[in-house]
Amino acid sequence: MSGWKCTRRDPLARRVFSRIYNGVTAAVTGVHLHDMNCGLKAYRAEVLRNVRLYGDMHRFIPVLAHHLGFKTTEIAVNHRKRAVGRSRYGVERYTRGFFDLLTVAYLGRYRHRPLHFFGGIGMLLGAAGSMILLYLTAIKIGGASIGGRPLLMLGIVLVVVGVQFFSLGLVGELLTSHHEERAGDRGLVRGQVRDTLR
Repeated sequence: MSGWKCTRRDPLARRVFSRIYNGVTAAVTGVHLHDMNCGLKAYRAEVLRNVRLYGDMHRFIPVLAHHLGFKTTEIAVNHRKRAVGRSRYGVERYTRGFFDLLTVAYLGRYRHRPLHFFGGIGMLLGAAGSMILLYLTAIKIGGASIGGRPLLMLGIVLVVVGVQFFSLGLVGELLTSHHEERAGDRGLVRGQVRDTLR
């Protein structure tokens, strides 16, 4: 459960940026909460045992819990103006939050299938490069000179980068598969030890 400062006492600029941030987060992650950054957060111990936090990921506990299959909800809370001190919010904090959002979105959707992400990008880039090269090949057959065209270099670069992205996805799949196999082996060993001790 997360809090929702439904009647905010913050300056207008902060409220606008917060609304944009929460809207983008909901669109990217599929978790629709009004106030992802509210300080009030209450979760069952089971949730916190399974959610791994590092850096500033505490802001995205509802998203991480949602990706693990837990239900997320929010409750309206009373918000008061800051009595002392000054806010640390600024461009740098929103920038860090954006990068954390990309990390959370990637881990939630593609952590166990990295080829779907990198392979998709690689195929799009490779297909675009291949189309360019096929076009240049066709006009070369027609008698035109293509050696000095920047389009030739663009086509080659797109194909090469596309292959690299696809290869990165395959490497990610190998690493994920290896990690899952080791996790399964550890679970099997624990089960055998428990059976032996009984």
